[in-house]
Amino acid sequence: MSTFAQATVALWLAVFALALAQRRRGFAIAIGLFGGLHALLSTAVAPRLGLPLWVTLPLQLAAFSPLVRLPFRGLRPPWFHALVTLPGHWWLASHFLAIPWAVASAFGYALPWAWLPFGVGLAGLVDSLWVPTRVVDIVLDGTPLAQHPVRHRSPAAPRDGRPLRVVQITDPHLGPFMSARRLARVCTEALRQDPDLIVLTGDFLTFETNGDRESLKRALAPLKAAPGKVFACLGNHDHEALDVVTEALEANGVMLLVDRAFTADTHAGLVHIVGVDFRWQNREAHLADVFYRYPRPEGALRLVLLHDPGAFAHVPAGEGDLVLSGHTHGGQVGLVRVGLPYTVVSALSKVPDHGFWGRGVDRLYVHRGTGHYGFPLRVGVPAEQSVLHIHREARAPR
Repeated sequence: MSTFAQATVALWLAVFALALAQRRRGFAIAIGLFGGLHALLSTAVAPRLGLPLWVTLPLQLAAFSPLVRLPFRGLRPPWFHALVTLPGHWWLASHFLAIPWAVASAFGYALPWAWLPFGVGLAGLVDSLWVPTRVVDIVLDGTPLAQHPVRHRSPAAPRDGRPLRVVQITDPHLGPFMSARRLARVCTEALRQDPDLIVLTGDFLTFETNGDRESLKRALAPLKAAPGKVFACLGNHDHEALDVVTEALEANGVMLLVDRAFTADTHAGLVHIVGVDFRWQNREAHLADVFYRYPRPEGALRLVLLHDPGAFAHVPAGEGDLVLSGHTHGGQVGLVRVGLPYTVVSALSKVPDHGFWGRGVDRLYVHRGTGHYGFPLRVGVPAEQSVLHIHREARAPR
C-alpha cells in the first residue's frame, strides 16, 4: 500500500472516530460511508495524476476537513476558506466526478484524460463563486398549457408598459461557500437594482451555521434600507433552526409569510404575495387550505413564494399567476453552462429544476439558487443573481 493510501485510510478512520465521539451514531455512519467512498475513489484515481505527495496529501487533508468540521458549528475565517475549504471541496468533488476512472482502474483498465474531472471541478469552483447579475423577462399571458409542470419558454416581452421588478434570493446556505460578507453583497446588489419587491424563498443556513444567531443578521442587514418591500417564506433547512432564521428576518424588517398573505401596492400595481410553509406531506390539502383562506384581491397579480418547486403541481388550478421557488439549486450538477437544460435533478425526477415552467394557466420560475449545499460544488449549473421583469398581459382566469 502506498504512503498516500495509508494516509488516506488513517484520515478516514480518524474522521469516523471523531464522529462517533460526538455520540451521534447515525451521523457517524453517514460520515463513515461518505468518507470511505472518497477514500476508495482517491486511492484509485489520485496516483494517476502524477502529482507529488507534498501536493496530494495536503489536498487530501483539506478534502476530509469538511467532514471533521461538521460537528463544530460556526463560520470559519476567510483565510481558512481560501487555504482549506475551496481546495478541499474541489478535490472532493472532482474525485466523485472521476467515478468512471475509478471503476475502470478497479478492473485493471486505465482510462485516458484522468485530469478531465479535475478540470471540470475547477470550472465548477468558478460557477460556485462568481455570479453575474442578469435580467430575466417573464411574460404572464394566460395561455393554457399541459396540466402537469412542463418546461416553458416565456413569450417575448412587450415593449410598452412597466414590468414588475422582483429580485429573488434563495438558498443562500450561509456556510463554507457563502460568508456573511458575501451574502451582504448579494443583498446590496439587489437593492442597487431598484426593485419593486425583494423575495427570499428559504434555506438560509447550513449545519455549520444553524446555531449562529449573529451571522445571518449581519448578512441580511442591507435589506433594512427597503422597508415594506422584502418578503420571505421558509425552506426545509430553515425548520432546523427556526428561531435563528425568524430572529434574523425580523431584525432586518423582512416580512416572513408562513401560510400567510400580504397585498403590496407597487409601481406596477397591486401584488398579492402568498408565502407557503415547507411541507413534505399532505401538500395538496395544505396548499388548498392556504389559498382558500387568502383569496386573491380583485385586479391584483398573485405572487406565490413556495420553496419547493415539486409542490407546484399541487397548487390549485388558476391560483398561481407566478410561483417563485428554489430548493433544487438549479439541479446543481448538469449541462446548463453549455446551453443545455439537463441536470441531475431532471434526470432522476420530475421535479422542475430551473427556469420557467407552466401548468394550465399557472406559471413557475425556479431560481438556480444564490448559494448551494450538499454536493461540494456546483458543476455546469452556475448560481443565479437575477432581476425578474414580470410582464402581465392578461390575468389568468380563476
